[in-house]
Parts: sequence; structure tokens; C-alpha cells
Amino acid sequence: MNYRMILYIMGQILKGVGLFMLLPIIVGFIYGEQHVVTSFGIPFLFLMIISFALTVRKPKDNSIFSIEGFVSVAGSWIAMSVIGSVPFMISGEIPNFSDALFETVSGFTTTGATILSDVESMSKSCLFWRAFTHWIGGMGILMFVIAIMSSNDSRTMHMMRAECAGPKVGRLVSKSRFSARILYGIYIFLTVAETIMLLLGGMPLYDAIIHACSSAGTGGFSIWSDSIAHYNSLYIEMVIAVFVILFGVNFNLYYYILIGKFSLAFKNEELRTYFGIIATATALITLNVMDMYDSLGETLRHTFFMVASTITSAGFATADTGQWSVFSQTLLIMLMFVGSCAGSTGGGMKVSRIIILFKTGIKELKYIVNPRAVATVKMDGKPVESDVVRGISSYFIIFMLLLAVSLLLISLDNFSMEESTSAVITCMNNIGFGVGRFSPSGNLGGLNNFSKIVLCFDMLIGRLEVYPLIMLFASKKH
Repeated sequence: MNYRMILYIMGQILKGVGLFMLLPIIVGFIYGEQHVVTSFGIPFLFLMIISFALTVRKPKDNSIFSIEGFVSVAGSWIAMSVIGSVPFMISGEIPNFSDALFETVSGFTTTGATILSDVESMSKSCLFWRAFTHWIGGMGILMFVIAIMSSNDSRTMHMMRAECAGPKVGRLVSKSRFSARILYGIYIFLTVAETIMLLLGGMPLYDAIIHACSSAGTGGFSIWSDSIAHYNSLYIEMVIAVFVILFGVNFNLYYYILIGKFSLAFKNEELRTYFGIIATATALITLNVMDMYDSLGETLRHTFFMVASTITSAGFATADTGQWSVFSQTLLIMLMFVGSCAGSTGGGMKVSRIIILFKTGIKELKYIVNPRAVATVKMDGKPVESDVVRGISSYFIIFMLLLAVSLLLISLDNFSMEESTSAVITCMNNIGFGVGRFSPSGNLGGLNNFSKIVLCFDMLIGRLEVYPLIMLFASKKH
């Protein structure tokens, strides 16, 4: 394994995280918060020194394969999560290490689960950093590094596969660097567009930037304990709901629209299924919880928002779903597993994986009924490669095994089976809220330190989609 190249890549990524730390320092100066000099200045200097030491000389052997890509990405995500938690501890706003780490991992992985019960008491700079970690983690810090640095294309593809969500990763154009720039351009455009739309709805500039960053990463951190419900604005709720759905769409499809290939975008099977699931789930939950609200319009308002927030893993809330019926809560948990589209900032298993798993099951049933039958799994009318089908099946099995192990470990905390299960599901699928005391009106602060560390790994497993972390801990020198 090329450890020198792995450290070089990690240095580039940590340099990017360090530069992003300048933004909360600027926010702190704007609002007169002097603690940012130490809270963010110390980790910024540390990151710059470490990254400079790791990148001052480029390795002579710059070869990198899949295992180096996986290990460098997983190592970088753990390192930036640990260092990213330091400002919360230095400022004293989250003094406990496991709490600060949980909040930071939840931010970078765009989970949005929190241990905080009084978000409003935090400083403007720490609240900004907390939400901005969603924006960084949404597209991925590695994608940012690839976009700005000149890299060997064969190397960057191995790294992109490690960080990008979905069963298959490819380039938009001939160079990975240019593909990353296109994707980040779309990402920034949508973030700015949502900020402007929120401003038009009367939301203050600071609030709009915070919620746009959280929406972009489909994370869900807000500056209010009651989340988006605080504004009690139909306009703001619909803007956020629409944008989190847009951020849950495969970004490659936006590129096709930009270059005029509309048919490739609108005939995409995953996209049509994604919108179909949102519409169906909204209709079913609306019918199920109508008696809880005064009118059909109010019911649709809350159900559409919560469905959009759940399937995209955004984690924002306008209603306490813990008060909804068991049917509606179960449907939301199913949406957590499904997730959004591959190649988006959303979490979950991804719609394309679910489609392929379903079609694989149908194919096997046909084979059992008629062993001579010849059936292939197709997506968008084209056969899916056998290694992709096999990879998705393997991913699902490993994902469920890790979920079972995590549930067993979390059960040591003696919460109810329902709450423990929802905590693991919400973290592994990067959602942000569960049921019971972990519902949108609660938080995960009641867990012990061991459970929080377990859930930190669950969030990283969900965001990096299993394999990078397994490679990090299972890799051996060869």
C-alpha cells in the first residue's frame, strides 16, 4: 500500500477543511465574538501546519489504486471530524469530547442528529460552523479538492468512487477534475438560489445562509430547537422542501439539462421512481393523519414537508412525527432506508439500489418458476452489468449486518427496542431524527458516550457507504 501517497491526499483534504474554517472566523468578527480567535484560530493553524507537512513534497511514487482511495478518504473523514469538533470544545459550547465529536460527525456526514437541547444558546460563529459542515460534507471535501487541484485522472477516479454516493460512479466529461468543477458549480448555484428564495420570504440573511447550507447537504441543522416550524411560514417550508428534493436528485441529470439532453434527464427511471415515491408517501400519510389537523391543506403542508425531509435525509421538521400514527411512522422509516437518488447529497440506500434489488428479486423468482427462463436486470431499458448487481447485493447484506451489530451495541444503553432501532437507522441512513425521545422534538443527548461513538461510526458508514471504513480497518500492508 502506498502510505506516503495516502498521507499526501489526506494533507490536501485537511488543507481544504482548514481554509473553510476561515469562514466562521469572519462570522465571529461580524457579530463581535472574540472567542473565534482561539476557538477556530487554533485548529486552523494546526490544520495548516499538518497539511503543509504532509503536502510539502509530492511522493515520487504517486500510484494509487482502489484500496488507497478508500483508505485515504476514510482516514480524512475521521481526521476532519475530530479536528472539526475542536472549536466546540475550546469555546466551551460543547465541552464534552464525545458530544462535540458526535455533533461534528453528524454535520459532516449530513445526518443532522444532535445532542443539543438548547441550540439557541450557541454563538453565531459556532452555529454557522455547525451548519456549514453540512455544506462541506454534502458534495464532499474530496470533490472540492479534486475541483481545485491538478490531479492524475486515474487516481482521482479511485478517490471519487470512495466518496461519491451510489452503486456506480462515472465522469461527466473526460477529466475527473472538470467533472468535479461542474458538479460543484451546480451545487453552489442551487445553494445561492435557495438563499435568495428564503430572503424573498422574509428570512434574515444569516438564517437564510444557515438553512441553505443545511438544505444543500440535506443535513437538517437549524438555529432553532423547533427547526423550520419556528418560522411558521408556508412559503419558507415549501421553498426548503422543494430544494431538499432538488438536492436529492442525481447531479448528473442537472448537467444533462444544462447541455440540452432533456430526454436523458426526464426519462431517467430512478428520477421518476424518486418522485413517484414522494407523491405516493405524501398521499398515504395525508390520508392517515388527516384527523390530526384542521384542514386538508394544513395536512398536506406538514406531510409533504416531512416526506421530503425524510426521503432526502434532510432531517428538518415542521411537525412532531412521534405523535403520528404507527402506520405513518413506519412509512417514514421505510423512506429512511430508500433515501434519495444516487449521485445526490441525500442519504439512505439510494433509489437506484432499491430498484435493482427489487428487479433482482423478481428475476430470481422467475428463475425458480422456470429455470430455463432468460431474464436480465435492466435500468432505463439497458441491462445492468452483473458486477453492479452483485455489488449492490453485497452492499445490502453488509449494511444490514452492520446495522444489526450496531443495534446490539446500542441496546447496552437500555433504551426501548423501538428507540434504539430508530437511533441506529437514522444514523446509518444519515437522517437526523427517529421515534420516541429521538423524534424531531427530542435529541440524542441522553445516550452514553459509548453509544455516541458507535453512532458516529454508523454515520460515517452511511455517508461513505460502508467500504472505505472497512478498508481502513481491515487493510494490511502488501
